[in-house]
Amino acid sequence: MTKALVVITSSSAAVLPALIADAGDQTAKHFLEFFAATIRNKNTREAYYRACCRFFAWCEDPRTGIASLADIEPIHVAAHVEALMKDYEKPTVKQHLAAIRMCFDYLVTKGAIATNPAHAVRGPKHSVKRGKTPVLSSGDARDVLDSIDTSTLIGLRDRALIAVMTYTFARVSAVIKMKGEDYFHSDDQWRLRLHEKGGKLHEVPAHLKLKQYLDEYIAAAGIARDKKSPLFRSARGKTGELTSKAMARQDVFRMIGRRAPELRKRSKIGCHTFRATGLTAFLNNGGRLEDAQAIAAHESLRTTQLYDRRDDEITLAQVSKIKI
Repeated sequence: MTKALVVITSSSAAVLPALIADAGDQTAKHFLEFFAATIRNKNTREAYYRACCRFFAWCEDPRTGIASLADIEPIHVAAHVEALMKDYEKPTVKQHLAAIRMCFDYLVTKGAIATNPAHAVRGPKHSVKRGKTPVLSSGDARDVLDSIDTSTLIGLRDRALIAVMTYTFARVSAVIKMKGEDYFHSDDQWRLRLHEKGGKLHEVPAHLKLKQYLDEYIAAAGIARDKKSPLFRSARGKTGELTSKAMARQDVFRMIGRRAPELRKRSKIGCHTFRATGLTAFLNNGGRLEDAQAIAAHESLRTTQLYDRRDDEITLAQVSKIKI
């Protein structure tokens, strides 16, 4: 059972909720199957696992009066949602409820429980028209790229990685999954193949600046022939040497903190900032929203619109129209 939990969470500290364990081996097996078999995205799997474990830990409080899995009713799920509202934003609460509802659905289909107590519970209403991801100005983004010391291999790697996120609007998870073969020449142009959510492969032409940065990094690293190996590799301590392993998301997040410390002080920039910055710069320079959607591989145009910050800046000329 412990090995199965490690597969789900990548952590040896993971535990099976007591209410699930007390319900018997078959129920415990189905609980683990829900995460391992029905959720392919690793990050979603871990987030849903944490959400469900938090709910069952809440149920185990003696004040709830819940002694077994069968005792859980809609009112308990609703009360848990109300408790979550005190600590989390609405999108996170909605995600927690979705995880709980889907988990119970799976247990119902497997015959572990008779009904889904989360089925009738409604989450908080949440409508977003503008994303919260901090966006850099074109000048700030240029300053970050130009400030990186490219006399070192690590500097060349970091500049190329940030450029990929900026010029292709790629998620960091898609970038760190890239292999050497995912930067290739086809139809008289260089292209990048990104491994997006749900196992989808998405190709984007390489911007001329991006091509320059990638070529300089690959040449310095001597990995042009390593087509099956990670393109962006982790560093071996402070030696300045690269390993054969791919960078992790946290590696990239920490790297951005080192490369843009002043910007981090002003706003909570992260990996997603460069995706949003590139997309916003594209729109500011006359790019069409539909084309931005295609480059970013968004399923819905509404998602792309969250990154549209063209109306954010209020100019002095506009304010001057207030004639009092």
